[in-house]
This record gives sequence, C-alpha cells and structure tokens, in this order.
Amino acid sequence: MITSDAHPFSGRKLLQGLPSLGKALAAGVILVLALPPYSILPFALIAFAVLAIMLHGTPWPVAFRIGYLFGLGQFVPGLFLITESFQVEADRFGWLALPAVFGLAALLAVFPAFACALAARMARAGLPLSLSLATGWTGLEWLRGHVLTGFPWNLAAYTLADWLPFAQMASLVGSYGLGFLLVLCSALAGLAFRAHDRRLQVIKLASAAAIAVTVVGFGFARLTLSDPPSERGAQIRVVQPNIAQSAKWDEGSRKANILQLLALSARPGDYDILLWPETAWPGFFAEDTGARVMLGWLLPDTTVLLAGSPEREVTPTGTVYRNSVLAVAPDGSVLTRYAKHHLVPFGEYVPWRSVLPFQRLVESLGDFSPGPGPRTIAIGPHPYAGIAICYEIIFPGHVVDDAIRPDWIFNATNDAWFGASIGPKQHLASARMRAIEEGLPLVRAANTGISAVVDAYGETLAMLDIETSGVIDVRLPRSLPPTPYARLGDWSVLLLILVSWGVFAFWGWRKKTILKGQRT
Repeated sequence: MITSDAHPFSGRKLLQGLPSLGKALAAGVILVLALPPYSILPFALIAFAVLAIMLHGTPWPVAFRIGYLFGLGQFVPGLFLITESFQVEADRFGWLALPAVFGLAALLAVFPAFACALAARMARAGLPLSLSLATGWTGLEWLRGHVLTGFPWNLAAYTLADWLPFAQMASLVGSYGLGFLLVLCSALAGLAFRAHDRRLQVIKLASAAAIAVTVVGFGFARLTLSDPPSERGAQIRVVQPNIAQSAKWDEGSRKANILQLLALSARPGDYDILLWPETAWPGFFAEDTGARVMLGWLLPDTTVLLAGSPEREVTPTGTVYRNSVLAVAPDGSVLTRYAKHHLVPFGEYVPWRSVLPFQRLVESLGDFSPGPGPRTIAIGPHPYAGIAICYEIIFPGHVVDDAIRPDWIFNATNDAWFGASIGPKQHLASARMRAIEEGLPLVRAANTGISAVVDAYGETLAMLDIETSGVIDVRLPRSLPPTPYARLGDWSVLLLILVSWGVFAFWGWRKKTILKGQRT
C-alpha cells in the first residue's frame, strides 16, 4: 500500500522545503490573490488546504501560532489599500499609514488564530479536522463581523464573488455559510493527501468533489433555470463626478465641484431617479433651499433625487452631525432621509474619544452620530429603496430593513479615500454579494468609482471605472422573492453547520454499524 509519505502528491511533499512558520504566512498571502480583483480561485483552495495540512495532529498552542501567521499573511497585503486614505492629508497623517496597516493586521490576525486553535482542540477530541476548521473559521469570521462594531472585509466567500455560479449559494446560506463550504471543501481535499489510507483519501476527495458539484450545480441552475430579471421600468441615472478627496472639501474648488455635479445630472435624457454619491454636495444640502429649487429646474419634471449630503441638527446639548442620503422631490422639498447607522471608526467618529488621544482623519465636522438602522424609504411613485452608505454594504444580513422589504438597494459611497488601489474593486465585490444574498438589485453611486448597476444575481450590468467621470443611464432590474438567507439571516449558517455535523455523525454511526456486523 502506498502511504501519504510516498505518494508524489502527498501533503508533506507539497509543503517540503518551506520553513514551518513561513508556510502559514505564505498560505495567507496566497489567499489574498484569490480575492478580487485577482480572483484566482484555485489559490483559495490551496490556501485552506495547506492550513488544514499544517493543523493535522497539532496541539492547540501551535495551531494558534499557525493561524496567527496565516492571518498576518492574509491581512497585511490585504489591508495595504488603507494607506491611500492616510495620503489625503499626508502632512498630518502620512506617518501613520504603515503602523495602521500592521497594527490592524496584527489585531485581525487574532481571529484566524483562535479559529485554528479551536479546530485543533476539536480534532484532538476525536472530531474531524476538516469540519472543525470550517466551523472554527466561520464562527470567528462571524465574530470579526460583529465584535467592536465589526469589520467583515474580505471574507473567505468573496474569493467566489467573480465566479457567479459558485457565488449563488450565498442566496441560501449567506457569505458566512458559503465561506464554511469553501473551507470545508478545501480542507477535505488537502487532508486527503495527508491520509495514510487510500480508501480514506478517496472518501475525502469524493466528499470535497460532492460539495463543489453541489455548490456550482445550484449556481448554474439558479442562473439558467430562473426567469431572468426583467426591467422594472424605473429609469435611473447614476452620477459619478470623480472629485479627488483632496479637492472635495476645498473651499476654492467648491464652485467647480458643484458645476461638475450639476452638469452631469443635467445631461440630456429622461429618468425617474437621479443618484448622487455619498456626501456629493459640498455642504448641507438640506439647508440650501435655493440649490435644491435650482436643481429642480434642471431635471425632468417627475425626477426624484437621492443625494448624499452631511446634515446637522442643533440640540440643547450641541450640534449633531449625520452622514445622510436625502430624497428630494422635483420642487426641491425633502421627502425623506436616511442617516448612516454603521459609522467608520476613526473616519467618522473616534471611539472612546475621552480616553484615546486620536483625531479623525477628517476634522471638517465634529463626530458623526449614527442613524437608527437599516431603513426602507419611499421615493414618490418609484420602487421602494433600501439605503446603505459606503461601509454599511460590507455587513452581511444587516443591509435590509426587516420590517419593510425594499425593491432595490442604493449604495452611496465615496471611495476616493482608496484612490486607484484594489479597495474600490473589493468594495464592489462586497456589494455584489449583498445583492445575491438578498435577491435584490443594487445600484452603486461612487464619487470616483466604481459606480455600477448589479442585478439580483450579482451580475454587473453597467459600470463606470475608477477615476472617470460620467453617468449610467439604465432601467432598474426587478427584484426576486426573498431568498432563504433574506428570510433566515445568519440562522441559515448555523443550520448548515448543524446539518454538516449531523451528516458526519450519521456517517460515523453507519460505519460503526457496518464494522460491527462484519465482526458478528
């Protein structure tokens, strides 16, 4: 019998030659190349397969170190995009760029570290390492998305965002559940080469193949057998003014910025809904009645504007600032508004300001205050809209109002902070996953790009690239009925994990029964 050590494609042979700690670091870096915009899917499988092989038979303290180094490899290059935001005011904040990347990566690497330690403990208790790693990884990814306001950037599932047949499973189990299946499939394949028994190798590889076939089979069926989303009828115009962050709040550039915004908005054409990016108006648009009335003269008679703008409210305890989207009627009146509820730490507010000696990256206003949460807003006779401002779109299951389901999602954002880095592309990938999860079309208006119109299957129908100005004129795709994930949220992830463990338990019981029968 050929053991795994002798097998030419055994796990040990595959990893031979790399220092033990370097293997984990390299595997984390490989995972980054599987994420958008590179989207080299086999690298995701390799990264988690290598991680599983390294954890085999490892005590939990060593597994913790392996996971931490894997996390550093994943997050240091994956977060390098944030250095761009520190260069907007380089004289004040430029020196913080690298410490911020390495500091945040060092903090976030704790999550894969605990995931690996948990997997090792479960495996030592006799549970299958593949399921243990998938469960630990998913649980810690979920915690990363919720602890200390949460930061679910570049989840494992996003390696599938550009592979639409694979990504459709998110409509059933969300991004966390899809990540669970990815890690489980990869770990099974990796551990198959680590197994000494040929029969066990076949079982593990067959199980991995079954998961992959199920995921992609469901995806192809959803994309090909479902009715294609027809046009709803509302004509929309998305404006991308392409105003550099350094000029956005510059008083000397204010007039030119406004003229650019208005010129694009007033281009010939009829449309029902006009969409501006986050904080598109360089001031308090709700207080500028003259500007709103003037805009009404320039636009078609029935057009409703959704405009990103800061707002302020004077209260007995001081002035409250909010990052808002205003729905503006053709006569210039404000129909309704949405205030961003999930604010960016250190960008829009400083947490624990009384004890932390930090400034915000932008100090033109005081700290922003959060709104009440996800809301569906009515915009006249047009389809109801769910609003997500910038950072809010990265949170699975926290984008849509549970009380009133919208017909579409509007993501107003300003990605000028990230320049021409990979940040805007990864941000768009997150938004596309939300469309699949919720079964809703998504329209993205971005100051410097990437603006896009995405259907309920996550397919990009139209887009404006980074650092270009222009408009998108298109009809709004229709929504789908609520997906299982839209109905159940992250409970569907828990159900998937429990079913997976149930299948393993049944298989173990069945195996013992057969062996017992053979002995008697």
